[in-house]
Amino acid sequence: MLLSDLMSHATSVPYNYIRPICDRPNLVDVETADVSIPLIDLRGIHGGGDRSRIIREIGMACRTNGFFQVKNHSIPETTIDAMLNVAKEFFRLPESERLKTYSDDTSKTTRLSTSFNVNTEKVSNWRDYLRLHCYPVEQYVNEWPSNPQNFRDVVSEYSKQVRELTLILLGAISESLGLDGDYMEKALGKQAQQMAVNYYPRCPQPELTYGLPRHKDPNAITILLQDGVSGLQVLRGGKWVAVDPIPDTLVINIGDQIQALSNDRYKSVLHRAVVNSDRERISIPTFYCPSPDAVIEPPRLLVGKEHPPIYRSFTYAEYYDKFWNQGLQSASCLDIFKTT
Repeated sequence: MLLSDLMSHATSVPYNYIRPICDRPNLVDVETADVSIPLIDLRGIHGGGDRSRIIREIGMACRTNGFFQVKNHSIPETTIDAMLNVAKEFFRLPESERLKTYSDDTSKTTRLSTSFNVNTEKVSNWRDYLRLHCYPVEQYVNEWPSNPQNFRDVVSEYSKQVRELTLILLGAISESLGLDGDYMEKALGKQAQQMAVNYYPRCPQPELTYGLPRHKDPNAITILLQDGVSGLQVLRGGKWVAVDPIPDTLVINIGDQIQALSNDRYKSVLHRAVVNSDRERISIPTFYCPSPDAVIEPPRLLVGKEHPPIYRSFTYAEYYDKFWNQGLQSASCLDIFKTT
């Protein structure tokens, strides 16, 4: 059963969602700030005097935070609003309609599910989600829900716009490392793009559970669209910091594959999603991934006597298999691939 239907009238958290005391979010010990992670203005990224500054800022953010926000990212406000609206409309459909897409089969490229991996986890997460493969769009669009009526058109347009932005950011990340601008794009092979439309219902006891517990993203780079409800928190300096939504911005974070490709110069960072008792929340991360057969290893330019390779070569398929099977029980799978 979906969480949103299970909890429609509940006044307490079911036992299978309750975290052990040592693994609860401690919501009173979270830092807040006007801008908790770097905010980078992408205006000028395509050329001109600001381009070198923007690349330096992106490199610094990847090196010191692993997260940053971007404004003037070129995705139209109308496209973003339409994406958030159609996501909300989907999760407000009758249960019978939503369950047409439900599956616990993780091999399906379009599926509605709940928590994280219901087949392996011991404690559930306070989340329902619609998982979509979306590159190339033409290959997957006919699998997507056809209700709401404009779902496929809206998600197609948003997916294409996010892909364009992602390639720009990958180019900037490559250049910030002293590599050719197309290095990261080529290193990811044929590439894959997936989206999770996350729905976090109101929770009667948010201090007992997580939307998603602390984790690092297994992919290369994530582009996050948030609605106006706070929930994302990033670990920085040993403290959890709230990343409150800023209008007209997107949140970008580095995944494990960029950390490996950069030979640990850039860091994939722990983050989590918490829930609240007042408002439901929608978040839409788009995950840009290597193709399964892509071999992940740092370029020669980033390896030498002073910088030996931190990880052995591996395929993304090998990595993701381990990530999915262990779930969110540990911070990262990268340690498995270390050379020493």
